Amino acid sequence: MPHAYNGMAARDLQGVSWRKSRHSNSQGTCVEFAKLPDGDVAVRNSRFPDGPALVYTPAEMEAMLLGIKDGEFDYLIRD
Repeated sequence: MPHAYNGMAARDLQGVSWRKSRHSNSQGTCVEFAKLPDGDVAVRNSRFPDGPALVYTPAEMEAMLLGIKDGEFDYLIRD
C-alpha cells in the first residue's frame, strides 16, 4: 500500500474495508470510512469510490466524532 496522505486517490488504498453508516440513504450519497494498517482513518465519498480520500489520525477522528456527538456541527444541516 502506498503512503497515505490527504487528497490521495481512494483506489490506491487497496485491501482496506470501507464502511458506511446504516443511516445512509439508498441513493448512494454516503461518507465511507476505512481503518488503515497504521491506525489512521481514510474518508471518502461513496459516489466517487476512486476519487479522493482524506486521511486522519485517530486523535483527529476522535475530536471530530466527539464534536459531532456534542452537536457542534448541527448548524451545517439545519436551517
